[in-house]
Amino acid sequence: MPPYSASDWQLRQSIEVDGRRVRYDVQGAGPPVVMVHGTPWSSFNLRHLIQGLAGQFKVFYFDLLGYGQSDQRPGDVSLGIQNRVLSALLQHWGLHEPIVIGHDFGGATALRTRLLDGHRFSRLILIDAVAMSPWGSDFFRHVAAHEAAFAGLPPAMHEALCRRYIMGAAHHPLAEAVLHATVQPWCQPEGQAAFYRQMAQADAAYTEAVEPQYGRIDEPSLVLWGEADTWIPVEQGRRLTAALGNARLRTIADAGHLVIEEAPGALLGEITRFLADTAAMGLDGRNDEAAHSDL
Repeated sequence: MPPYSASDWQLRQSIEVDGRRVRYDVQGAGPPVVMVHGTPWSSFNLRHLIQGLAGQFKVFYFDLLGYGQSDQRPGDVSLGIQNRVLSALLQHWGLHEPIVIGHDFGGATALRTRLLDGHRFSRLILIDAVAMSPWGSDFFRHVAAHEAAFAGLPPAMHEALCRRYIMGAAHHPLAEAVLHATVQPWCQPEGQAAFYRQMAQADAAYTEAVEPQYGRIDEPSLVLWGEADTWIPVEQGRRLTAALGNARLRTIADAGHLVIEEAPGALLGEITRFLADTAAMGLDGRNDEAAHSDL
């Protein structure tokens, strides 16, 4: 897969949601797959999975509202609006029961879209997902209490903080080019305030509202987790797998929360195997092999 710089990764299309632009793009041909990134990432960080799947699937991807190349102006960027963004995109794309893959907040967005907006998926894949309370951090709470002060940091201090924060999600050091491309959207004119805005608006109430309903999700589901995730420990993945109605868990060795950058090959292997297995079983997935998990 060819490398991409931040300037290479351009989302060429957009729609308007609640008066703000959400940028998206599409690659490949075949059954539809929708990719949903988390925080503080963007679709750029899903590029390995997008390219790896585009040979067999039509892959739809976008930047969440307030992230990456989407509108970063002041406004609601909480989980409370992101499921509405995904729902609007699914309708715009004309997709009925696509495969949906969500990482981190993207997992929460997929779950809320499934349970609150009336969409069904053919299969659901959740990667180190924000889904089970408790989640969040002391830093999130500190930002929420002092958002204006953080938004007003000198740019060099902000960039240093942003880089350090993002590095903390990886089990191994990120390549400088990847780190730069990940940080860059948050260092644009509107990006600094947007970085702290999404933290200040993070609230576990958005997942707690749907957590009791996870058992209603009967689509074949795959939960993937970096074994060295210190942001959301793998025990949360085990709890999520048990809560879902038809799920299996696979863990990825020697990878942290940013497993999408650290071990994309291992993720692609698990994803393509799962999709092939469930397709062969008529999308039901309820047999002895599918019942097995790493619980």
